[in-house]
Amino acid sequence: MRNPTPSPTLTREPGGVSPLVLAAAASVWIALPANWPLWQALARLPETASLRGALFVAQFALMLALLLLALLAGFAFARSVKPAIAVFALAAAFGAHFMGSYGVVIDSAMLTNVLQTNYGEARDLLSFRLAAGLLLLAGLPLWALWLVPVRRSKFAAQLGRNTLAAAACVLAIAALGLASFAELSATMRNHKSIRFLINPLNSFYALGLLGYQANARPIGPLRAIGADARIAPPAPGTRPPLLVLVIGETARADHFALNGYSRPTNPELARHGVLSFSNVTSCGTSTAASLPCMFSHLGRQGFEARTHDSENVLDVVQRAGMAVLWLDNQAGCKGVCARVANAHAHVAPPGAAPLPKALCSDGECFDEALLHGLDERIAALPAERRARGVLLVLHPMGSHGPAYYKRSPAAAKRFLPECTTNALQQCSKESLINAYDNSIVYADRVLAALIGWLERQSARHDTSLFYVSDHGESLGENNLYLHGLPFAFAPREQTHVPWLAWMSPATQATSDMRSHCLRERSREAIAHDHLFHTVLGHLRIHASEYRPELDAFSPCRMAVAAVVP
Repeated sequence: MRNPTPSPTLTREPGGVSPLVLAAAASVWIALPANWPLWQALARLPETASLRGALFVAQFALMLALLLLALLAGFAFARSVKPAIAVFALAAAFGAHFMGSYGVVIDSAMLTNVLQTNYGEARDLLSFRLAAGLLLLAGLPLWALWLVPVRRSKFAAQLGRNTLAAAACVLAIAALGLASFAELSATMRNHKSIRFLINPLNSFYALGLLGYQANARPIGPLRAIGADARIAPPAPGTRPPLLVLVIGETARADHFALNGYSRPTNPELARHGVLSFSNVTSCGTSTAASLPCMFSHLGRQGFEARTHDSENVLDVVQRAGMAVLWLDNQAGCKGVCARVANAHAHVAPPGAAPLPKALCSDGECFDEALLHGLDERIAALPAERRARGVLLVLHPMGSHGPAYYKRSPAAAKRFLPECTTNALQQCSKESLINAYDNSIVYADRVLAALIGWLERQSARHDTSLFYVSDHGESLGENNLYLHGLPFAFAPREQTHVPWLAWMSPATQATSDMRSHCLRERSREAIAHDHLFHTVLGHLRIHASEYRPELDAFSPCRMAVAAVVP
């Protein structure tokens, strides 16, 4: 009689590698090669140039490896250790590429940008360098890992070993931390960006923080604002206002010729008498952070400390009775336009001719697509609201990186040679600046064409245009590229943004605006905090949330009493 085959669920593989050994090996790999941007950043610090500094870096590396092992020990079981290592390794490989290639850090704001990106933006970030980094830092190690058999043991026994290993790691980290406390505390205090380079713990922390923030505010409807919003009685001879608010993308104020930049990046706007506010600070360093903040009545500090989400200036203008339209040419309005009419530039409005093929390709459109069919878009808004005034918000692609060369058509490329890759660190400084400046020149052309369109509306409206960028951009200064650094230590290149204003002669006359005052005012420091109040003041809308001291035009408006009863 043959012996029955043992049940496979009751057997244990005698051979194989312990899950804790695999977790330890993975921890060392992730702590050392996969954290090369962290070690590169530490090596640049003057504090690490000495022998004592080198010893601190070695201690820090050991602490990081132990911390990773303590975390992976929670997953060090036969069935879960490999998937857990794969998650850690892939997150570390992605983080290492973007931190090392562009000088960004991984925090909740940057992770929000990642989660809200669209296909076009994601495609622009793909490169051979990214593929090579993923293959080297994650692909090959994970392939080798998958070939290694894992020793299986009883759950209780493995749990005990894992708990002891995690406890030992924590004790060792505490001992190393005490031994290097002076260097560790000084480094983290004086170089706060270092903590956002610890990979992949920065990504996991940011993800957890986003989850906490999403649940920290009470669930419910937005807090309504502007309940008392009303339009001031029109002065004799005035027409309904038509304000076009262009939210520029990734534009740096110091690359605008209107602000003194040595290159002619604003040749057409200069001929239109456009006013430029040259000392403007953004709400954040990314679209996801700046866009909701700059349309809010709270200001940057109040917005960051808020306990409830509120409506924004678009809601107030609409509540006052005016027509509001948001027209987008990129990754959306981040919820700002959720309660007003909105459309995308790549879809021509009913009654308009199809978009010219030269404007759009591969799912993306040049910003001139925003101007296509504007008459039809305005005519489609409710007539009774148009009779009171129109606020049109345009959200262009602007200078969105890293593929700056894609933001301008060939005919608008004034500066050559141009960087034609998204691996910005591989481009010369000159070609990178050329590609970026060409996007500013193209924005100048689009804005000038928009002013021409507004001039043709002057028979029916008092027309004006504001252009405000959401944030700036690093172009290799201090080995930083793109944007998204935490606001507290972001460089000026990422927070110094342009704010332009143009008003038709009729609008200036009926607004009682003193031009010499505006020119003086344009040199004073203002911020995104002023946008909400400046829009309401310019449209002559009274609401209890309006604060004249934050209206950029208020000091130059002779009839302030007509705006704020």
